[in-house]
Amino acid sequence: MDTRTSQRTRWLSLVGIGDDGLAGLGDSAKSAVAGAEIFIGGERHLSFLPGDGRTKILWTAPLDDVIRKIRNYKGEKVCVLASGDPFFYGIGAKLAEQFPIEEMNVLPAPSSLSLALSRLGWSFPDIRVVTLHGRPLENLIPHLIPGARLIILSENRDTPRRVAEVIGKKGYGDSALHVFSRLGGLQESRVSMKASELASGAGLDEIQDLNLIAAEVAGEPAGSSPHLLPGLDEALFLHDGQITKKEIRILTLAALGPMPKNLLWDVGAGAGSISIEWLRVDSSLGAIAIEPREERVENLVRNRLALGVPRLQVVQGRAPECLEDLPDPDAIFVGGGLSEPGILEACWARLKPGGRLVANAVTLEGEAALVSFSKKCGGELIRLEVSRAEPIGRFGTWRPQKSITQLRAFKDGPEMEKGFKGA
Repeated sequence: MDTRTSQRTRWLSLVGIGDDGLAGLGDSAKSAVAGAEIFIGGERHLSFLPGDGRTKILWTAPLDDVIRKIRNYKGEKVCVLASGDPFFYGIGAKLAEQFPIEEMNVLPAPSSLSLALSRLGWSFPDIRVVTLHGRPLENLIPHLIPGARLIILSENRDTPRRVAEVIGKKGYGDSALHVFSRLGGLQESRVSMKASELASGAGLDEIQDLNLIAAEVAGEPAGSSPHLLPGLDEALFLHDGQITKKEIRILTLAALGPMPKNLLWDVGAGAGSISIEWLRVDSSLGAIAIEPREERVENLVRNRLALGVPRLQVVQGRAPECLEDLPDPDAIFVGGGLSEPGILEACWARLKPGGRLVANAVTLEGEAALVSFSKKCGGELIRLEVSRAEPIGRFGTWRPQKSITQLRAFKDGPEMEKGFKGA
């Protein structure tokens, strides 16, 4: 490609700017700002610019309205100002969806993340990033694991206190929190203390709206300890006794095989243990829990918040009738309602090519449905049996759990290539 021709087509500059304003920009970024005819940015970004009469457009909601204005200026020298690195939870990805990257001149500044890590001496591979900017506070919960280091992007000056309260309620009041305000600017400040102290109100006067929280999770959790892998203890869920036991849940999730951006249907979700654990695997995953019973739906809604997956979509209804308007899934788990005529066939018909269907049966009728389906559509049948040691008087014994018959079927996957025929 002719570099000179490429540069001439880059009419849209995307410049990252820190709290130190224009003085902190590199030469290329300063040149893009100096040569721009039209600026788009937040109020803070635009305040750094000189009042020289050039057009300035404030980012407002909805963003699509401003995107439309940018498109109308194509061919002119447009400069979008953004905080730090525009592709670190910033406007960069949105613009790249709307305009070819070949038309953009992207000049990032250090992100708040990189600045915070440099102050703490932490390594990027050793941390997890959680954004609470415009997102539910419960998104933090799955990351509260002893020993974890977190970088938490705040909504406003009240976010650190709310974060400290959640951390304390989960049993991690001894966690060290470092709250950085106005990183990279002349007014940069840092408040460091235990979560329990910050939750009580200490240090809040020193925190500004533009802040970032670094957390070192420590302490004894309330109840069973969460961990990185699926298999949360049943005691962490509200349920009526009908819940997939953790040993079976681990094997079921492995069979479902979550991959980035996959959507799961959890049919007959009960307490939602499968769909909740599915979502905790990766933030890009989606899930819809389908449950007909009102009391179980109530437990589902409470469980999704308590276990940190508010994005779980809950549908109260009976399958297969209620499936019609739902988006096609990449994976389906059927844990209830197997005796309903046609439920497996309806799910299979909606499953995307290459998708996985897993169903667990505990009754003879449910098992018969799995056997019948496997004869028509293929798949693998597995018997799962778990026993737990329990005391009996002064001694111990094995207490068998209910046997599970599990169907694993892959649509147009390896099993199909071996001779299974799709519905």
